[in-house]
Amino acid sequence: MKKLLVTAALPYSNGHLHVGHLAGCYLPADIYVRFQRLEEREVLFICGSDDHGVAIMLTSEKEGRTPAETAKYYHDSHQQDFKQLGINFDIYSGTSQNPYHYQFSQNFFLSLNEKGYLKKITGRQFFDEARNMFLPDRFVKGTCGYCNAVEQNGDQCEECGKALDVDHLTDAHSVISGESASIRETVHWYIDLGRFEGQVKDWYEKSFLRDHTKSFLKGLLGTGLIERSMTRDLSWGIPVPLEEPDAEGKVLYVWFDAPIGYISNTEEFLKASNRGSYEEWWKSSDTEILHYIGEDNTIFHCIIWIAMLSAEGSYELPSGVVANQFLNIQFPGKEVEKISKSRGTAVWIRDYLSSGKSPDALRYYLTSIAPERARGVFKPEDLIQKNNTDLANTIGNFVNRILSFTAKHYGPNSPDYDETVLDDVDREFLACREELFQKVTSQLREHHYKGALETLMEFARECNRFVDERAPWKTRKEDEGRTRATLALCIQGIHTLGVCLQPFLPHAAGRLLEMLWGSSEEKLWAQALHGPSAGHPFGEISILFDKLEYVSE
Repeated sequence: MKKLLVTAALPYSNGHLHVGHLAGCYLPADIYVRFQRLEEREVLFICGSDDHGVAIMLTSEKEGRTPAETAKYYHDSHQQDFKQLGINFDIYSGTSQNPYHYQFSQNFFLSLNEKGYLKKITGRQFFDEARNMFLPDRFVKGTCGYCNAVEQNGDQCEECGKALDVDHLTDAHSVISGESASIRETVHWYIDLGRFEGQVKDWYEKSFLRDHTKSFLKGLLGTGLIERSMTRDLSWGIPVPLEEPDAEGKVLYVWFDAPIGYISNTEEFLKASNRGSYEEWWKSSDTEILHYIGEDNTIFHCIIWIAMLSAEGSYELPSGVVANQFLNIQFPGKEVEKISKSRGTAVWIRDYLSSGKSPDALRYYLTSIAPERARGVFKPEDLIQKNNTDLANTIGNFVNRILSFTAKHYGPNSPDYDETVLDDVDREFLACREELFQKVTSQLREHHYKGALETLMEFARECNRFVDERAPWKTRKEDEGRTRATLALCIQGIHTLGVCLQPFLPHAAGRLLEMLWGSSEEKLWAQALHGPSAGHPFGEISILFDKLEYVSE
């Protein structure tokens, strides 16, 4: 089996994380990494903050910090949020903090330039006369020339996903001064994406992509790929590594250096842990590379990055890009809205965690509404309801009543039983357990995380139906053999739930398995149908999930 290298999109270090970020790529990536490690696969899980570009400069100006200070502040905030949520990257570095990143990015640029894939072009760009500065990307907003959506950033329309430039953004104005933007000429280095259209199409045909990603890319490829600037007129970023007058004061485009951060972060981790070199992962056909992203990063990962890698020539292309769509939000009594910092329509991860609510409750809810095939809607009151109904009642209550009942009447260990008492109902339950386990395994391998969680809940409900039908609290007085068999089978069901919940709810699954086994040792995926044998002692039995109450802000 090939080694697996999983990357999660580098979040901009210009603000705190909200639930949309988590649902977009970080949670599904963590679920898959955990699952693959339970299958005993060698995995690297790479992430880090995206520290350069306009977004960080804007935040720095508003908050009175230098860009470097802003990047470090939000990098540390992200790292703390991820840690509390149980999202455990092998490394969480930053593009302004990684000691290898500048060199990797500049060498990549030089390689493309030396091979003739970069072209110096004098082009037009928006300019702020009041501030005497060029306005790349997010420094300018206007109306999309394709779909007429207003207040769109200068590099990409959030509504239709099209790339924007001076020819496709009307009513442009400066985000800095608020004044209307003029247009001036400036020199930049461009990559002609059209030269790599064949390689991009070939990759598109062979790689794992969700249907909505394929549809979006098919539309872009159908209209032809264009030249795209890989440099910017900014004071914060990686300097263009060319000794010529036109390169002075210019930096690499943030979406040129950001994906290279996956490579430089890999190198930083491997060097620090004495585990070899990035080349053993990024330049080896023995590696499967998967990128996890939100839908707004599709162009950058599925076209620009593939073109860059194809042009450089020595790196393996990713075998797939797993993209979730946007997550919107709806507060009680209000309409569905975009998650927005400026409009105050967000649930911030750090606020959620500081309230004392379970990280697993959030992981469960976001996976249950994951925007894998369509845009989802986060409803704060639904999170509470799903926690109380699905987690506390369906799973938690089942686990507690079986373990507590067994401990009370037969001692705190797995009961022995006579297999000859098993009947068709028991055999159907065991067959259902195996069938649903195989289904969950298949769904996870195919990146259907929402569906896999739904299948696990289906099995949890089956466990409840089984114990209600068998009613051990009644049979205990008249048929001890039957009762022992019922409890033993339920304990096998609890074990299967515990093993299979590990990728989704690592904290709760760990506690569940510790209650059942008396040890916090992780259980491998292949052990899911092999629970504790008769006489194995339980650990301390406790409430698995607390019920929550919704409190409006």
